[in-house]
Amino acid sequence: MDPSKKYFQPSSSFFLVILLSFFNLQGLNLLSLATRSPVVKGNDTDRRALLQFKAKITGDQLNIMESWNSSIHYCQWIGVTCGRKHRRVTKLKLRILKLSGSLSPYIGNLSFLRELDLVGNSFYNQIPQEIGGLRRLEALDLTNNSVSGEIPSNLSACSKLIFVYMSGNQLTGEIPSVLGLLSNLKELGFSRNSLKGNIPSSLGNLSSLEELRLSENALSGIIPEALGQLRNLSLFTVFGNAISGIVPVAMFNLSNIRAFDIGVNKIQGTLHSDLEINMPHVEFFSVVDNQIYGQIPISVSNATNLNVLQFNGNRFNGNVPSLEKLDKLFNLELGENHLGQGREGDLNFLCTLVNNTKLEYLAIGKNKFGGEFPKCISNFSSNLRGLGMGGNNIWGRIPDSIGNFINLEVLSISVNQLSGPIPFNIGRLQKLKEFSALNNSLSGTIPHSIGNLIELTELDLSFNNLQGSIPSGLVNCKNLILMDLSHNNLSGPIPSEILGLSSLSIVLSLSSNSLTGELAVEVEKLKNLGILDVSHNRLSGLLPKNLGSCVSLGKLFLEGNLFEGPIPSSLSSLRGLEALDLSDNNLSGGIPEFLVRFGVLKYLNLSFNNFEGVIPSEAVFKNTSAIFVEGNNKLCGGIPELHLSRCNSKASSKTSIKLKITIIVVISGVTLVFSILLIIWFRKKKEQKPTTTHVENSLLQLSYQSILRATDGFSPQNLVGLGSFGSVYKGILEANGAVIAVKVLNLLNHRASRSFLVECEALKSIRHRNLVKVLTAISGIDYQGNDFKALVYKFMENGSLEDWLHSSVGMNEPETMRNLNFIQRVNVAVDVAHALEYLH
Repeated sequence: MDPSKKYFQPSSSFFLVILLSFFNLQGLNLLSLATRSPVVKGNDTDRRALLQFKAKITGDQLNIMESWNSSIHYCQWIGVTCGRKHRRVTKLKLRILKLSGSLSPYIGNLSFLRELDLVGNSFYNQIPQEIGGLRRLEALDLTNNSVSGEIPSNLSACSKLIFVYMSGNQLTGEIPSVLGLLSNLKELGFSRNSLKGNIPSSLGNLSSLEELRLSENALSGIIPEALGQLRNLSLFTVFGNAISGIVPVAMFNLSNIRAFDIGVNKIQGTLHSDLEINMPHVEFFSVVDNQIYGQIPISVSNATNLNVLQFNGNRFNGNVPSLEKLDKLFNLELGENHLGQGREGDLNFLCTLVNNTKLEYLAIGKNKFGGEFPKCISNFSSNLRGLGMGGNNIWGRIPDSIGNFINLEVLSISVNQLSGPIPFNIGRLQKLKEFSALNNSLSGTIPHSIGNLIELTELDLSFNNLQGSIPSGLVNCKNLILMDLSHNNLSGPIPSEILGLSSLSIVLSLSSNSLTGELAVEVEKLKNLGILDVSHNRLSGLLPKNLGSCVSLGKLFLEGNLFEGPIPSSLSSLRGLEALDLSDNNLSGGIPEFLVRFGVLKYLNLSFNNFEGVIPSEAVFKNTSAIFVEGNNKLCGGIPELHLSRCNSKASSKTSIKLKITIIVVISGVTLVFSILLIIWFRKKKEQKPTTTHVENSLLQLSYQSILRATDGFSPQNLVGLGSFGSVYKGILEANGAVIAVKVLNLLNHRASRSFLVECEALKSIRHRNLVKVLTAISGIDYQGNDFKALVYKFMENGSLEDWLHSSVGMNEPETMRNLNFIQRVNVAVDVAHALEYLH
């Protein structure tokens, strides 16, 4: 007992007055001495411990430690609280004061300390073992620092501990099992560290425990059965670990639970539809991203206080039970499972949520839900902020009533079988930030009301059947960072206003449409854009010089258009390009040297253009898997693997006389041989009828008009076959009666032009008995002013090889005439092989 306390025991006032008078007569205030001397000793211990704590502070941005000086009593220092009677330090509370440093072991000398709170600073290094000597400690909170090392096992000696929080640090090692001795513990939190090992089953002995927070560590093993004994537990989270095994059934019967989160682990096992979940007070229930299979238990609907219910990212199957009783639910996530059976009725459970006015987020994407887009969804509360239904088998039209969800921020209906137009009422969703409807069968035009969505940041309507032009009203969407309208049937020019949307920073993709016109100069405003893709359209003209202003571009795709002229030198500014595709255009000129300086360029496709000159051999040009230059006949040089011809150089004046003589001799010899062959050919020619030569020569002068007459206006009666890129007609020329086959290319197919060029290039010099010879090629304009391209072949009177190999019923010839025996079929295969070998 403190000796000073005897002077404060109840006694008569008379005795006290006499005693004081006596001491005063002696000239000494002995009462003062008696009450002060033990306290001074204690004060000095605490003061020195605090100064040692201060000495370990290496960072103090707010100058908190300046108050810790001898000019005032330490009980008045910032963050220090002392007891009223004995003036010893009972609390050290320095929350979120931008302090940094290590924890001094002298903190163990604050023997009267009941609360240590250093939340939200930057303390580092290990927790000193001396902290285990604080036998009066009730609350320890080191949340959100940078403390490392292991949890001191002797913390179990602090038997009065009620609250222990060390979340948000860098702790390693295992959770000491001796913490199960802290019988007074109500809250234990080690979330967001790097703890490993198992959850100690000894924690099941903490009968007073109300909160257990172990999320976001590297814990493994299973959830101990003993935790099912914690009847006072109201919060349990092991989210984001590597815990496996099954959930003990007893955990589902913790009737005081308000938050239950085992998400993002490796938990397995089956949940049965009749599993009893007895958690009447639960508000947050999550098993997200595990490997749990089976059905969603019907009893979950009895948890009428639920606010958040997350079953997403598992292997649940079957039907979703009625959720009618969950009228407080505002977040329901069932995505990424195997729910539904791909048929009508799968979405009936949604109609049980109609009366729920608090529902804000509904995510059921990536399941097997089928049936029409439910009409009852139009009766949902206008409080709905997120609707995710993508990745299912939902069909039907998007209801016009979708415009009633005036608070909707995210609408994802991608990868379904939705058809019909995008409702005009979509323009009423003025809070919409993300609209994704890719990979459906939506048709009609993009409603111009979509320009009312001024908060829109992401718009993805790719892989549909949308037609018409791109609405210029999209210019009002000043917050767009991603827009993908690719793989539709959009036509007309790209609105210059769209290219002027400087907010676009992730993707602008308009590829695989039928867009025409030039790439407007407003493209220079896309300074923050990462990917620009306008490939496979009918864009024409020169590449804009100010394209080089898009300095953030990482990928640029312009292939499959009609661009012409050289690569602008301004593109040298695009130093961050990783991929550049200019193939299948009409570009010309040389390959710019600045491409060699693009250090991160990993893919460069310049094929099928009209480039000429020397191709470099450095940087990306020395990687055959990254560079493509075929279809440019005037290119030379480069690495040997490209198989290009050597570049011509100026003849040296000191060329060897031997070389000159050799060249002359070779040329003379070749000329002599050629002359002999020519004489022999003329002699044979006189003996043969000249009709074939005459016909072939006359074919060189064919025009669109002559082909039109020869095929009787491309009459269906003359149609002999259909191919990937066009139709083949039989024709008879008026001039000489020659029978020909005309392959007319379908230029609406963006690859048809490429096919025309490839066939012209490959077949112009072919001479082989097993290959049909191309007589001529025609490129011009038809009577409607459209491009016209055709190839003229010899007509094969005996039909196609396919007809002989797979004869069909109804042919004019008798069936026996079309049958090939085994030997004949082998000969066909050999001849085809010879032709292929020749082509290669």
